[in-house]
Amino acid sequence: MAFDEKDWLACCGSSKFAREMVLAGPFSDHEKALAAAKDTWFNKVDVNGWLEAFAAHPEIGQSPSKTHKSPTSAQWGKGEQSTALATADDSTLQELYDWNARYKKKFGFVFLIFASGRSTPEILAEIKRRYHNRPIVEFENAAQEQMKITELRLSKLFSVDAVAGGTTKTSHPTDVSKAGEDRMSIIGGHLSTTKETKQSRTRPPITTHILDLARGSPASDIEVRLETWGNDQTRPLFGQIDSGLWKLLGSSSTDKDGRSGQLMNMVDALNPGVYRISFNTGKYNPDGFFPYVSIVFEVRESQKWEHFHVPLLLSPFSFSTYRGS
Repeated sequence: MAFDEKDWLACCGSSKFAREMVLAGPFSDHEKALAAAKDTWFNKVDVNGWLEAFAAHPEIGQSPSKTHKSPTSAQWGKGEQSTALATADDSTLQELYDWNARYKKKFGFVFLIFASGRSTPEILAEIKRRYHNRPIVEFENAAQEQMKITELRLSKLFSVDAVAGGTTKTSHPTDVSKAGEDRMSIIGGHLSTTKETKQSRTRPPITTHILDLARGSPASDIEVRLETWGNDQTRPLFGQIDSGLWKLLGSSSTDKDGRSGQLMNMVDALNPGVYRISFNTGKYNPDGFFPYVSIVFEVRESQKWEHFHVPLLLSPFSFSTYRGS
């Protein structure tokens, strides 16, 4: 597949990166393009190129950067930040603005993070943690986050190309960027779709992470269980004794980033039904109010191709959740 510099700039705002990718192409498939992108970014783009790419991003929670390289990049960036904006209120948004300014003053570039599917509290915790890094460490962190963003956008680019006409590109990605984002909703962003997007998944259809709001950091080593309601003829009802009808799909413990391991098999179509995800919060915080937390949710027939990210935002005496993707 042949793309021009504008296409590659939509994925990464470094002019050097875009030129090198044109020279390395065309690519027969996404995997070969991704391998070339990683080699180009880490081995051929210099410090100035990294800074140019960083500058093409807006601060988290703000409008597209004035130095963004393409309308497609701005559109994709807006979608990638949608979870953060959906989970922000005036107070957390102001706090995020303040930390963005502090971060940029210390390091000289915007705080860069793979924001797809991440809430504002989660991003705030990460910027506070990374603020204490040495500049050389944080420069490398930003480069790694840029590569994650590039990888997501490469997937969108190749999806757009397929929509626009198979292996022969007939229109610029800008013309169909929204269509590309819809088709990549299982990979990132906080987009919803009424279509059955029959794509192979890159991760299990139900995932979670836990953020300790009291500490302002991810919560590690918390046991997580995922269950499904085992009777197709009935539904769990409030007040009903139903413990014997839940079937365990899998269990795991959260890692240092607060993310659980695989809780269910990798399937393309998720079985419609009622699911329950439970967290052993009492072991994590013995003095807290909650011995455990269970969240029950329903997946409908029209949603079986979607991704369900069900995070837990936890403190000793309160918790909240939301449906992410």
